Amino acid sequence: MPNDEQGPLAGVVVADLSRVLAGPFCTMVLADLGARVIKVEAPGRGDDARHIGPFLNDRSTYFMSVNRGKQSIALDLKQARDRGVFEVLLRHSDVLVENFRPGVMDRLGLGWDDLHARHPELIYASTSGFGQTGPMAGLPAYDIVVQALGGIMSLTGHPGDPPTRVGTSLGDIVAGLFTAIGIQSALHARRDGGGGRRVDVSMLDSQVAILENAISRYVASGEVPGPLGSRHPSITPFEALASRDGFVVVAAGNDELFVKLCATLGCPELPGDAAFASNEARTQNQPQLKAHLEEHLAAETTAHWLERLEAAGVPCGAVNDVASLLDHPQVAARNMLVKAEDPLAGEVLMAGNPIKLTGFQDSPRRDAAPELDADRGEILAWLGIEEAPPVR
Repeated sequence: MPNDEQGPLAGVVVADLSRVLAGPFCTMVLADLGARVIKVEAPGRGDDARHIGPFLNDRSTYFMSVNRGKQSIALDLKQARDRGVFEVLLRHSDVLVENFRPGVMDRLGLGWDDLHARHPELIYASTSGFGQTGPMAGLPAYDIVVQALGGIMSLTGHPGDPPTRVGTSLGDIVAGLFTAIGIQSALHARRDGGGGRRVDVSMLDSQVAILENAISRYVASGEVPGPLGSRHPSITPFEALASRDGFVVVAAGNDELFVKLCATLGCPELPGDAAFASNEARTQNQPQLKAHLEEHLAAETTAHWLERLEAAGVPCGAVNDVASLLDHPQVAARNMLVKAEDPLAGEVLMAGNPIKLTGFQDSPRRDAAPELDADRGEILAWLGIEEAPPVR
């Protein structure tokens, strides 16, 4: 087994046909929770992410960051023997994960209808750009496409700036998380005798699902929401404010916190001003309030204000870059940076698992992402299949 840690999904076997990001992110979450994930890759080249940088000693750190703790076998699903191996693997699997464009699996004879007939207990999870139905179902999609279509880019950045992509691949990652939730829901339903289920997750649907208050604001007001920089559209102050040497993020989510904020900054009179006496008034008069607060913040450094605001119980934070984040003591305390030892790249640092469960170990060391076809012998032996030369 690739991971000797036990987790709540121990004993669950996942046949993973996914590649690049959305599907592999989903299956990494499942692996972190104890599932055995067998990554089925194309012979010769493998997952496209193996060839996406940055690289350490010719190893893609991009690939390693979402494929830790998995096993790899290279199978050509158009070749009879390898197709037979895959069918045996499915008989031993609880879940199949794929993120091909709709129609690809059907053309291979591996669509939901075909596999459900042959493997009625198998959970079949598909992540795609636009889902298995609808007028756009057959179209290709990447993260930036669904961020644009899904409205996220229209809400990101500052007023008047060009469309801005969120700084991580939110379209892929959120879809991967929703797929993981769908799989676990299907496992629960199967336990109660429900048999295998189709899990159909669309990247675009997932973007719609996380628009949060943007939809409700539009429904309530009829006004199309746009980018607001760092501020919140309906809670004030709730944004990054300039200090003497940088920025302080302040989130005064109610009147009591606003009073504490003003007392700490040395402007206790502001809550008594009718223009700032309620959250609604503060939101309507946000530019004036920001100017008042930044006038006081300019007197001292970010570090000074963070210490005082934390002591006063006002939610606040620095605007960390990635280097600062990786050095943060809270990140270390929560085991959110884990290490894996790769035979070529050496020790690789990567994000940990944010799901902490009592009774299950959250190890600071993880198994590295597998080399292509590295686990062929072990997997075939487990399946009871005699070894044969791999297809290259």
